[in-house]
Order: sequence, then C-alpha cells, then structure tokens
Amino acid sequence: MEEIETIERHIEALTRISKAITSDRYIEDILRLVVTVTAETMHSKICSLWLLDENDNALKLRATQSMSEDYLKERSLKIGEGIVGQVALTREPRSVLNVLEEADYKEKELAGKEGLISMLSVPMLVKDRVIGVINCYTSHPHEFTETEKNVLITVASGAAVAIENTELMVKTRVIQEELETRKLVERAKEVLMRRRNMNVAEAYRWIQKHSMDSRKSMREISEAILLSEEFFKAL
Repeated sequence: MEEIETIERHIEALTRISKAITSDRYIEDILRLVVTVTAETMHSKICSLWLLDENDNALKLRATQSMSEDYLKERSLKIGEGIVGQVALTREPRSVLNVLEEADYKEKELAGKEGLISMLSVPMLVKDRVIGVINCYTSHPHEFTETEKNVLITVASGAAVAIENTELMVKTRVIQEELETRKLVERAKEVLMRRRNMNVAEAYRWIQKHSMDSRKSMREISEAILLSEEFFKAL
C-alpha cells in the first residue's frame, strides 16, 4: 500500500510539472515550480537546479525551494568539478549516501550548515547535450530507489525541453525584432535622403546621433521620422 501511494504521489507530481512545462509561464516560474514540486514529492530538504552557462563553461545555481540565505547565494561549478560538475560531464545520474564523507563533494561546509546528508543528482539533457543538473537532498541517510531515480530523470528531461524551447523562442523573437528595426531604419534613411538631400551614410549618422543625444533607440528615432512623414503626407 505504501509503495502504491508513493507511485501515485510521483505521478501526480509529474502531472503538475508537465502542465507547467507546457504552459506559457516565464522560465523562472517554471524552474521554481519544478524544484518546489520535486522537493515535495521526493521528501527532499532541498532541491536545486543548476544550468550550464556556455560563456564560461560553468554550472550556475538557478532555482531552489530553499529559503536559506546561505544556500541562495550565487554559486558556480566548472564542468567536472564536484558531484554536480561530474554528473554534467558524464551525463549519468549519481547518488551519494553521505555528502559529508564524499571526497568529490565540494560544498561540505554549506551541507553541514544546512543539515544535508544524502544526494541524488541527475543531468538535464536535450538530444544528448547537457544543459544543467537537478539535485535532491535529504536530511538523513537515504538510499534512493529506482522509482525515485526515474522520477527525477523524467523531471530533468521535461525541464530541459522546456528550457530549450523557451530559449529558442527568445532567440527567434530577438532576431525578428532586429530585422524589424533594420527595416524601419532603412525606411527612415530613405525619408531623410529625400527630404534633407542626404546620402546613405549621412542619413544613417543623423539617426545614430539623434539616438545618442536623446538616449532613445535607433528604432524609436526611425519610427518618429516615419510618423512625421505620414503627418506631412496627410496635410
């Protein structure tokens, strides 16, 4: 009966996380919900989610349900450094019965303060590419079961896909905005060339200078030029 209740609890947690992952929430909200629900279903004292920063090839703490000021401090680990870094490097889950006695564990002082003992660490993968790591800690010695490992692996996979999709959408939006800005600047340059008898370079410098002087973007300056052109046409 206890095992059935555990499985049902895990299924319910995965359902809640899946709904969040497929929703239109902001990524930070998704990450917070993932660690909160995972901590609840795994009976973890702390659940933490680390994401890979490709600029400096380091894993950085991005979400945790812990309210401890010490644990919430900004931290990073290089690929291969500590348990988290090794899980990212090998792309394989790893459990530790007692982090305070594990030579590879890098945050023993913090773990001692927080009362952390056992740990389960799982990589977040997208098409065999690691983008982060999820960790669950208990405050007592605990041998993680295969069911618990599979639950955390499923959570990690879903969260990884959500993060990847969100980043792609952001990049697409940025590219679209850049293209739209270029089109507006080009149209504004044409107006200046016609109305002020400027060449291409002079028109661009005019927009650039007014952008800097007014502390407004070149897009805003271009939009103002086009708006004024429409105004004069309407007279």
